[in-house]
Amino acid sequence: MDNEIKNIEAIINYWRESSEQNLIKTQEYAWALFMGHLVIEKLLKALYVKNLRKHPVFSHDLLRLADKMALPPNYDEWLDKITTFNLNARYDDYKQSFRKICTEDFFNEWNNKIEILKKWLINQL
Repeated sequence: MDNEIKNIEAIINYWRESSEQNLIKTQEYAWALFMGHLVIEKLLKALYVKNLRKHPVFSHDLLRLADKMALPPNYDEWLDKITTFNLNARYDDYKQSFRKICTEDFFNEWNNKIEILKKWLINQL
């Protein structure tokens, strides 16, 4: 498969525009954090295309997507934790335990970090 991208801007815009989903502001905190993971994943894929000029790797692992990017301090730790929201909200054997830790305080802390990452990534584009 040819990995060369012919229209870089169109691909970057695709990933950026598809990330523009508002987090669900309900008490379904686990689902909202899962959606937050998707937002960050899509923006990382846009930045991946911008920086490397090729299609992103097939992965939901945010650290893997950010591998070749210079991140501000702590962002790698945040990406590692946010990646777990993808697994914990998606797979039945993790859902119940994840929902128990997704208190309003936990949600607010991580939603804030997701918003910080989102703004930083958009500024990089």
